Amino acid sequence: MSRFVLIGFGFRAAAFHRVSEALPGVRCVGAVVREPRRRALPVPAYGDLTECLRQARPDFVVTAVPRMATPGVVAEAVGLGLPVLAETPPAADLAGLRALWATAGRSALVQVAEQYLLMPAHAARLAAVRSGIIGTPTQVHVSSTQQYHAMSLIRGLLGVGHDPAAVQAVRTVAPLLDPLDRGGWTDDTEPRPATTTIATLDFGGGRSAVYDFTTNQTRNLLRSRRLLVRGTHGELNDDEIVHLPAPRTIARTALTRRQSGHDLDLNGFDTETITLGGEVLYRNPYAGARLNDDEIATATLLDAMAAWVRNEGPPPYPLAEGAQDHLLALAVEDAAAGGQEITTTVQAWSTTEGEG
Repeated sequence: MSRFVLIGFGFRAAAFHRVSEALPGVRCVGAVVREPRRRALPVPAYGDLTECLRQARPDFVVTAVPRMATPGVVAEAVGLGLPVLAETPPAADLAGLRALWATAGRSALVQVAEQYLLMPAHAARLAAVRSGIIGTPTQVHVSSTQQYHAMSLIRGLLGVGHDPAAVQAVRTVAPLLDPLDRGGWTDDTEPRPATTTIATLDFGGGRSAVYDFTTNQTRNLLRSRRLLVRGTHGELNDDEIVHLPAPRTIARTALTRRQSGHDLDLNGFDTETITLGGEVLYRNPYAGARLNDDEIATATLLDAMAAWVRNEGPPPYPLAEGAQDHLLALAVEDAAAGGQEITTTVQAWSTTEGEG
């Protein structure tokens, strides 16, 4: 059994705790919070990390605090020799990323809780792209999630690693009804100004990306979520692949999710598999736990973190990767704000061998 403690207990920390309850090999044994009596926590609350370490004896910590506070919290944990799974983004700005890397990067103790490529649909798409069915990927369009999450999808699907990118971006504002937010249905009947950011990223070598995000798009169901991966031999468009399986033959093949619990299926509502023809691209490792896609991804992260800490698996998402995601996200924001092309440069985390 691997034991972890949370630092903070807001929305994301609560999600980590909730998911851990469904995992047989991972247990949350406490939370470090500023005001332990402010709310009733489902785990013991501690006033500081040193006390928590002494009493709860965790194998690793999960930080879920505001991005401005994350570097300090991570540095404290690393100073105590604790492996860390840090919520995204690991710092607020480029200066913060550089300072965090200087403090904790070479410790090889820090992972980032980037979950998007672990979500069932995205994991299946990534498996399809890596199978070579669309050839070499050359362009990715993401219109679904914000900033660093979108950059993780772009980098993972395109396979660009830490290559520099030339970034151009624009912003527009238009009224939009916002029926859902983090708290659920808003029952708001008046459209309000929403900002759309559209950016292009050129990684060189014929590899590029388009980023398209509107305020609250991750939760606003009045805006579609789209993912397109173009390759040398075809393309993946959301849940369909067009490709050339034989000479003079164009085929469209669907990615099909097997979802139990519909109609007369009495197995209970759950995700089982995602297939491409007769090939299983993704199989839910938590079938029976009734987890949604984000919870499945979070569970996968926690299990991967626990295995890594036990030296039984690879690092789930090293700090260098999370830092690179946010570097690109910041470049998009700077390009949109200034109206000029921004070219990213190689950073310290891209040239070190300290991670992993």
